[in-house]
Amino acid sequence: MDDRHDQEEIYSQRIKAGKRTYFFDVKATRGQDYYLTITESKRRQNGNDSVSYEKHKIFLYKEDFLKFVDALQDAVDYVREELLSPEEVAELDRPREYDDRDQPRREFDRPAFDPNRSDDAY
Repeated sequence: MDDRHDQEEIYSQRIKAGKRTYFFDVKATRGQDYYLTITESKRRQNGNDSVSYEKHKIFLYKEDFLKFVDALQDAVDYVREELLSPEEVAELDRPREYDDRDQPRREFDRPAFDPNRSDDAY
């Protein structure tokens, strides 16, 4: 049997960005081992006026969460501090309005991820 059908989705958030949409989904295996999938979905217009979606997915396992967040923050900080003008940084910091569908959706109440808490605390 395909294990993908046994995975429980716990949390999902969608971020629309032009022709791209990003999905952040927290899932659990049958053994309650947690992981995150990050999916980029890009809308493509086909020659026959139909639409298709190109998808790319990353699986991030809980033991790598902190390393991933640290590396992402380092990369964002580098771009902000070394590559962008003050005007571009100000534009990034401008408050944005989001569609209600871009707000997190929780299937059931679960404590927020705390990187300083051991796995035993869950």
